Amino acid sequence: MMIGLLIVVALVAQGIFSRHGVHAELEHDANEYSMQTVEVIKPVRMKPTQDLMLAGDVRAYSDAPIFARTNGYLKRWTTDIGTKVKKGQLLAEIDAPEINDQLRQARADAQTARANYLLAKTTADRWTQMLKNNSVSRQETDEKQGDALAKEAAFNAAQANVSRLEQMVSFQKIYAPFDGIVTARNTDVGQLIDAGSGATGRELFHIQDASSLRVYVDVPQAYARLVTVGMPADLILNEERNRKFEGVTVRTAGAVDPVARTMRVEVDVKNPTGELFAGAYAQVRFRLTNANPSYTLPGNALLFRPDGVHAASVDANNRVKLLPITLGTDYGTRVSIVSGLQGDERVIVNPPDSIIDGAMVRIGAPKAEKPAKRGGDAS
Repeated sequence: MMIGLLIVVALVAQGIFSRHGVHAELEHDANEYSMQTVEVIKPVRMKPTQDLMLAGDVRAYSDAPIFARTNGYLKRWTTDIGTKVKKGQLLAEIDAPEINDQLRQARADAQTARANYLLAKTTADRWTQMLKNNSVSRQETDEKQGDALAKEAAFNAAQANVSRLEQMVSFQKIYAPFDGIVTARNTDVGQLIDAGSGATGRELFHIQDASSLRVYVDVPQAYARLVTVGMPADLILNEERNRKFEGVTVRTAGAVDPVARTMRVEVDVKNPTGELFAGAYAQVRFRLTNANPSYTLPGNALLFRPDGVHAASVDANNRVKLLPITLGTDYGTRVSIVSGLQGDERVIVNPPDSIIDGAMVRIGAPKAEKPAKRGGDAS
C-alpha cells in the first residue's frame, strides 16, 4: 500500500516539475523571440578637408560685340576670324559720303556764325564806349549787347554741330577696344551698315581677350560659407581629366539665389598660351576645409517621425534610445548630421517604424560579405 502511494506521489511530482519546466522554457522562448535583433553601426566622421566638384561656366576676361555707330557701306575690313589684334588697331572702314558733306556744311555754318558773332561783339563794345560819353542811349546799347550774346550762342551751337559730325566721321573707322582675338566677322565689303545694336543694327565683329578667363560657379548653399575670396581652385576639362589648371577665387556674390539656393562665385584662371577656350564646359574643384566636421549616417538609419528626424541608438543596457538629429548635406548613400550625435552611439540600421524609446533589443552580428571567388574555384 505504501509503495503504491509513493509511486503515485512520485508520478504527480514528476508531472508537476515537468510541466513547470515546459512553462519556463516556453516563457524563455517567448521572451527570446519577442526581442528584436538589430544591426548597429557607428557614425562616420567626415574628413576635415573635402573636394567639391562643380560645373563651371568659362568666359573670356573681356568679351565685346562690335557694332557700327554710323550708316554707310563697308569700304574694307582688315581683320578676320582668329586674328590677334591690339587695342586701337583698325578693324574695318565704312564709306559714308553724306556724313562728310554734312561736316563740310557744318564747318561753313560755323564760320558764318563766328563772323556774325565777332561783328556783333565789336559793335557791342563800341556802343558801350559811346555810352560812357552819353553819345547813345542805354536802350540801344543793351540791344547791341544782347545781339552779341545771341550771336555767341549761335556760334557755340554751330561749333557743337561740327564736333558731333566730326565724331560721326571718326566712327567710319572701327577700332579694337582692347587686346584680344577676333572670334567672328559678320560683314563684307559693299554691305549696307546700319548704326546701332540689337534690332536696329548687326554685329560686325566679336572680340575676346582670353589671356585670362573668368569661370563662374554656382556653389550650393550648404558649402557657401566655406568658399571664400582668395581660395585656390582647379579647373578640369572633361577631355583632359589628368590635367588641372590652377585658378583663384576672386569674388563671391555674398548672397544665395532665392530660387536656385546657390551662390555665384568667380574664379580667375590665367591662360597666357591660349590653350583654354572661352565657352568650354569644365569643372571646378574646391578644396574645402571644415574646422568642425560633422558625422554621416546611411539613409536607411534615419527615422522620419511627425516631430522630426531621429536616429535609433542602443544604450549600454541594450535599450532603444531615439535621438533627434538635424540633417545636413545629402551625399546620395549617406547624409551628414549637423547636430544630435556625439560619435560613439550604436545606431540601428533599418529600424522598424514601430520601434519605440526604451524597447529591449538584441544586437546581432553584422552581415558578412560574401568572399569573392578565386580564379581556380569551381562554380
